[in-house]
Amino acid sequence: MKKSDSGSTADTSPWGSVTRLRVRYGETDAMGWVYYANYYLYFEVARADLIRKVWKSYRQMEDEGFKMPVTESACKYIKGARYDDEIDVYCRLSFPSPLRMRFDYEIQTPDKTTLVIGHTQHCFVDDLGRPIRIPEDLYSTLSGS
Repeated sequence: MKKSDSGSTADTSPWGSVTRLRVRYGETDAMGWVYYANYYLYFEVARADLIRKVWKSYRQMEDEGFKMPVTESACKYIKGARYDDEIDVYCRLSFPSPLRMRFDYEIQTPDKTTLVIGHTQHCFVDDLGRPIRIPEDLYSTLSGS
């Protein structure tokens, strides 16, 4: 596995990318389970790793005037993770249209037990917050056009 800028490790798969993380103590709740909102942070790490792998870093993207706000999200919690557990965050990218991108996620233990499935949908906006098309170089690279 390759170490990424996020401190995670990332590798490729049919999913697009797999990012391995270790649950930190501060990410758990009073009952010792990962606090539910933190799964979205794990999605973010995997999404940033995938975008970096196939296009450019979020920092570079934003320096060039592109932003990618979330327009929709969903998360189904199947089983919880606890402090110091290793988790693999699988991430896949699709294009429902030239204006939207969708990331699908599955969080599993290293032995392939599914903990969480979810998705986020994004659009691109310019520095003034106006919607714009997905940058052509990204869209053509990933859609095969």
